[in-house]
Amino acid sequence: MNLFLNILLLLVGFVALIKGADFFVDGSASIARTLKVPGVIIGLTIVAMGTSAPELAVSASAAFNKSNEIAISNVTGSNIFNLLMVLGVCAIIRPIPIDRGIIKRDFPISIAVTVAVLAAAGINIFTGMYNPLDTKFTQNVGELSRWFGIGLLVVFVAYLVFLILLARKNRTDEPEEKPMPVWKALIFIVLGAAAIVLGGNLVVNNAKDIAKFFGMSETLIGLTIVALGTSLPELVTSIVASRKGENGMAVGNVVGSNIFNLMLILGVSATINPITVNYAAVVDLAILLFVSVVTLVFSLTKKISRAEGAIMAALYFGTMAFAVMRDMVWS
Repeated sequence: MNLFLNILLLLVGFVALIKGADFFVDGSASIARTLKVPGVIIGLTIVAMGTSAPELAVSASAAFNKSNEIAISNVTGSNIFNLLMVLGVCAIIRPIPIDRGIIKRDFPISIAVTVAVLAAAGINIFTGMYNPLDTKFTQNVGELSRWFGIGLLVVFVAYLVFLILLARKNRTDEPEEKPMPVWKALIFIVLGAAAIVLGGNLVVNNAKDIAKFFGMSETLIGLTIVALGTSLPELVTSIVASRKGENGMAVGNVVGSNIFNLMLILGVSATINPITVNYAAVVDLAILLFVSVVTLVFSLTKKISRAEGAIMAALYFGTMAFAVMRDMVWS
């Protein structure tokens, strides 16, 4: 009976995510037109913040409860899902043009922060304290300290201020369709964000219960089920944005969400409680770095094609298959 209720609430969560994303994209696009700000900037800020809310709620709660594996694997898994599945699916639906600013500015920032987190998490491996060939995936090999978390938050604030200044500088005078009244757009954004958070929480909580029912470990739950659940807002929002022709918002949402996840969510989580990192998390961060570079390479042509989108989706299923095998066999 409990399993049936979990599945029912999971479906309710999906509906809330879809409708919430629809309202959120419409409201955000209207605000962008009103302020004459490029949609890509709105995607990197307002939309990215709204769709990252489930990750923040889950990882902060995990940090308070000292569930370190979920706190870090949620962020890593969400970012891998965002890059490979969200952008991949959007590209399969319709080839995605990539804004030059994202290629030159935001992708490199995302990769640089990933490298910093990977270096901090795996420093004991990289300095030879642990032998990668003899270390078990469940063994703790490092820590994201409270000071490192504070550093991430400082960098995040600087990045946010930079985006705000950039938005003020790059106002566009290109003719656009008439936007809805500001009050109405704000209501759309608030209601959409609320539905996204509600839907994300319903999906995450019930997906976790379903996963535990089938005997999955906490690490695998964080990397797959929880990451999938918290990334559904990015997936739904980006698909809706892409279908509405808001391609800049779709890509900006993914890249912005990934940066927010790394800086804000890991920063808040580590500041609340230093995050102990196991070997599996270091491997997953290395995979995230690899897929980030692959996505950047695909983006250098200023467009992600349908074929490249299919490759990205296939890579995602491959990484998840590896995670399941690792959990079942090598842990």
